[in-house]
Amino acid sequence: MRQPLVAGNWKMNGSSDSIRKLVDGILSGLETKAEVLVFPPSVYVQQVRDLLKGSAVKFGVQNASDKLSGAYTGEISPLMAKDLGCEYVLIGHSERRSLYGETDADVAAKFCALVDQGLVPVLCVGETLSEREAGDTMKVVAHQINTVLRAAGPERLANYVIAYEPVWAIGTGLTATPEQAQEVHAEIRALLAENDPSMADRTRVLYGGSMKADNAAELMSQPDVDGGLIGGASLVAADFKVICHAAGQ
Repeated sequence: MRQPLVAGNWKMNGSSDSIRKLVDGILSGLETKAEVLVFPPSVYVQQVRDLLKGSAVKFGVQNASDKLSGAYTGEISPLMAKDLGCEYVLIGHSERRSLYGETDADVAAKFCALVDQGLVPVLCVGETLSEREAGDTMKVVAHQINTVLRAAGPERLANYVIAYEPVWAIGTGLTATPEQAQEVHAEIRALLAENDPSMADRTRVLYGGSMKADNAAELMSQPDVDGGLIGGASLVAADFKVICHAAGQ
């Protein structure tokens, strides 16, 4: 059985004070069988680590370099993330791809670097609205995933997470129906099974397209939806906890 995972991506939001209040709110009365994870802005990771001490909630960084050290101003090394106590690193988010030009090959290199340091990549994949309307959803998603699988090789694929985030459903007010989400999640799992059936069974596939408190339970009731990558709703403690509780049912 795959343990559900709910991951909150706080993006470029927050201050020391607001993050303290948010973490306090999340921890207050949080009861779920799901694994819970938050991705704060990197400058607040140490604060979040300290606030989460003694709880079951885990934390990670929103991005990392494929380089371990060197003259790469502004980058975060996998070694730095590991040193701070992170277990997970978010890579390939649609905003990194669209705003900062990250390619599938870039994401694959990051995946390999993270796994080599014992970190768990949360690999984001997904299609734009024009790609969906052209019927190219799985063509795009398969290329994103296969680029990583080829670069990583079997020895690096023991522990990672995939987050399917239809780009057209992020911050637009649109959301994939549970049936649409399930269809793509099932196809992702079938794609993984072509490489290794056991990998397909154990790899968690999260839905990341505007999951909110009022649609989380229905989305996560689908057999191949193993949790959610939550954006805006993760900044509201009460809403995030509703999603976490729904995942753990």
